[in-house]
Amino acid sequence: GTGHVHAICDIVGRGEADAEIVAIADVCDIHANNAADVVQSKRGNRPDVYRDYRELLARDDIHGVLNATPEHWHAKVAIDAIVAGKDIYSEKPMTLNLADALALRAAAKANPDVICQIGTQKIMLPKYRAAKKLIDDGAIGVPVFSQTSYCRNTPNGEWNYYQLNPDWKPGENLDWKMWLGDHKMRPWDPKIYARWRRYSEFSTGIIGDLLVHEITPMYMALENAIGWPTRVVATGSHMVDKDMDNHDLVNLEIQYESGHQMVVAGATCNEVGLENLIRGNKANIYLNSRHCEMRPTRPYVDEVDPQTIECPDIGNDQDELRKNWFRVMRSREEPDSNVERGTRVMVAVDLATRSMWTGRAWAFDHENLTVRAL
Repeated sequence: GTGHVHAICDIVGRGEADAEIVAIADVCDIHANNAADVVQSKRGNRPDVYRDYRELLARDDIHGVLNATPEHWHAKVAIDAIVAGKDIYSEKPMTLNLADALALRAAAKANPDVICQIGTQKIMLPKYRAAKKLIDDGAIGVPVFSQTSYCRNTPNGEWNYYQLNPDWKPGENLDWKMWLGDHKMRPWDPKIYARWRRYSEFSTGIIGDLLVHEITPMYMALENAIGWPTRVVATGSHMVDKDMDNHDLVNLEIQYESGHQMVVAGATCNEVGLENLIRGNKANIYLNSRHCEMRPTRPYVDEVDPQTIECPDIGNDQDELRKNWFRVMRSREEPDSNVERGTRVMVAVDLATRSMWTGRAWAFDHENLTVRAL
């Protein structure tokens, strides 16, 4: 959360948004006060700090809330914010599981005047909008197959770079029970607290933390042609990081209503990923650079002209998503990274996680909002 505080202060300081951070909630007093120190040093005002986010939501002078909690708190905080009438920027993945996603979707539908933006920043990259237009215009024919990935190589173990602080004292300056939420009480564990993404009880690991960044914009480009996810198969392995509960290598195959298949690879033990590519029967779209390139398939070279749509360099895509949130809070437009898209991505995330741990394929019925093992 403190990273967002730095970024928002800098955005406002550059005159790119008009906002004021007036309150911060964190179960850890050290974190809350560190974030308040950042605001005071960069913007001059010192925000009020709370341990319980519900005190923050009760304030009438707060218009928007940024939710940068661990995954198991995403849905609860977001739903409470929506019910309180606060616009919300909620970090990815949208929720920890599909049940939470459907609950958040229901809350958003019941409160349509509230803005809810999910923190998948690559959706701001212009190349995906260019690809969406090509696909919607029928330029590539039938979109049959796509592929994407998020791969990196972390020799000391992914998410171990979050440092442990010996000054954390549950019962004194940290509410461990509050952090656990509706999960069973357990002895204080600073590794779980700081590195929760490594543990399957609190995070979907690579799938929810990394792959959602790639699946979301790819799905946005394809959504009108392919519909809801209907079937997912996934595998996971512990290749190098044997100490992590979550896997350091995952592979997903997501099938959609149209029959379209999306292949997604993720790793924290090797940084070489797949080509970012959407295949149609008439042409393919290459999304490896910041531009959008379309090339015809061999049988259609005389029918489809190749083209490269040059896209601007937008700089920091996460800053662009933050600025977009401030913009839509004023315009009341629906953000691109919205709850409906987030729900469809969460179907893929949830079913992939189930498949990875159970060794079975899982199906989703979007009309009845139900899942079943195959």
